[in-house]
Amino acid sequence: MDKQKITVSVVMPVYNEERYIVKCVDSLLEQDYPRENMEWIFVDGMSKDKTVAILDEYREKYPELIRVYENPNKIVPYAMNIGIREAKGEYIVRLDAHADYARDYISRCIQLLETIDADNVGGVAETKAHGFMGNAIAKMLSSKFGVGNSQFRINGESGYVDTVPFGAFKRDVFRKWGGYDERLVRNQDNEMNFRIRKNGGKIYLSQDIKLSYYCRDSVKGIAQMALKNGMWNVITMKLCPGSMGLRHFIPLLFVLSVGGLALLGFVHCIFWLLLALELLLYGTLDVYFSAKCGSSFKEKLTLCMLFPVFHAAYGWGSVRGIFKLCTKEYRDNSYSAPKI
Repeated sequence: MDKQKITVSVVMPVYNEERYIVKCVDSLLEQDYPRENMEWIFVDGMSKDKTVAILDEYREKYPELIRVYENPNKIVPYAMNIGIREAKGEYIVRLDAHADYARDYISRCIQLLETIDADNVGGVAETKAHGFMGNAIAKMLSSKFGVGNSQFRINGESGYVDTVPFGAFKRDVFRKWGGYDERLVRNQDNEMNFRIRKNGGKIYLSQDIKLSYYCRDSVKGIAQMALKNGMWNVITMKLCPGSMGLRHFIPLLFVLSVGGLALLGFVHCIFWLLLALELLLYGTLDVYFSAKCGSSFKEKLTLCMLFPVFHAAYGWGSVRGIFKLCTKEYRDNSYSAPKI
């Protein structure tokens, strides 16, 4: 592979992605950016399914384009740092296997990086899923009531933002400010974007950059995701102060207020009245947004159940995160991301 030809290095962490990887790679093969100026680096977290076998089939067809590396540490920041170290491109495009990408995704990212004042650019994610429950979950994750003001999830307007999904970076970002924080099982994108902004860089969201992201398609799956996200929000706040926004902790405040008011009601019944008012307000919002987002009566009822399950699991995960901070594992936050 001629190093001089490579402009874009796509880096993609993968782990047990056999359900999604074919559609993802096929969307990359459809990109209008010149293939001879790209390399695709897949970093596998020791998958137990057919992910690597599928990637090997693609690599046999496109040996000059595709490379696959192992990530024995399994988590995303290690995968990204492995990929960035191996990358030859002037631009690093971080992609996810749970998604597929518009034909002009990469070309629009590079055009913006070359023409505006931004160190990282990204687009708007349309959340999709498989089956009835998956589609309902996708609608919940695209609602302001579900995820707050997460601009890339709710089709936000183009402009400078605090974070974008995945992202396309100028290579110098990682030389100047370091690679991904290898302590973070989750929220590594938020932390990376926070570090860019803290050092004077800029993050840009464009409505013209489109991707489809495939979310969990079961109640158990989305509840487990919410638990882990909620827990890691708290841990990330401790390890990387300032990288998480207020919206990430609204579910925690909700869970603590419900539990606190319930307990305080044994001291004075006024607190039970306040609890009833809070639950009435939440229930009203739940019914309103479920009716607004759902396309059938069955889906509206499903959303009425999904919103509180998601919010309660997210909040309880943050409570668990608080207890995690009491362990020795997270007491020392003296860390510097490796420059790559």
